[in-house]
Amino acid sequence: MELVRIEYKDSFAWIVIDRPKALNALNQQVLRELGEALDEVAGRDDVRCVLLTGGGAKAFVAGADIAEMGAMNEKQALEFTSLGHAVADKLADLAVPTIAVVAGFALGGGTEMALACDFIIAGENAIFGQPEVDLGVIPGFGGTQRLARRVGQARAAELIFTGRRIDAEEAQRIGLVVHIFSNETLKEEAEKIASRIGAKGPVAIRLAKRALRAGIETDLRRGNEIERWAFSQCFDTSDQKEGMAAFLEKRPATFTGK
Repeated sequence: MELVRIEYKDSFAWIVIDRPKALNALNQQVLRELGEALDEVAGRDDVRCVLLTGGGAKAFVAGADIAEMGAMNEKQALEFTSLGHAVADKLADLAVPTIAVVAGFALGGGTEMALACDFIIAGENAIFGQPEVDLGVIPGFGGTQRLARRVGQARAAELIFTGRRIDAEEAQRIGLVVHIFSNETLKEEAEKIASRIGAKGPVAIRLAKRALRAGIETDLRRGNEIERWAFSQCFDTSDQKEGMAAFLEKRPATFTGK
């Protein structure tokens, strides 16, 4: 891979969109390589959390590559949006938790890829937005759907219809961002969160994510049915027996993910 790299560390993996001269803009090559990177980490049992970020200090992802999009016809645009959706869905469906670590610009496709993660943490200089209407188009990688689910339909409509950019503080206020850290400590703080997740029961984390993801798409009654099923599945695992034994014995648990 030329434009996306993976860094493995302890129980987690960094996936870095590494095209800093273009502010990590998403072209077809980047999207294909990002999909390959997600396939690679999905196949590893030692990865318990994924951190997604952009290379360089200026941007997470400044958006889709406008130079590439400008020459597209309708058929090509459909292929491009389908590729972006497929990659965003692959990111959202990853079994382990995913965290978008955003410094600088996260515009258009950048906000959309961040939204495909389980949650977002941001540096103080982070800027979010869905400014596609400025270009005569709409969000094409899930923005009209995931943004509304994250911050509510009215707030999503205002941001999409106006193309307005928001800073990290406003993003946190409306529920888009969970934590804000200084730019200097952002990576360190992200790794602390990933390590904390990695120390928990891997099976429980996977089932909790599955219940969260499935439940948000259905009504409360069905969501609770999903939770009951996921809860019961934990009791057929070594992790559950180890976790409860460790609690009763007042010692740290040693989870195996089985």
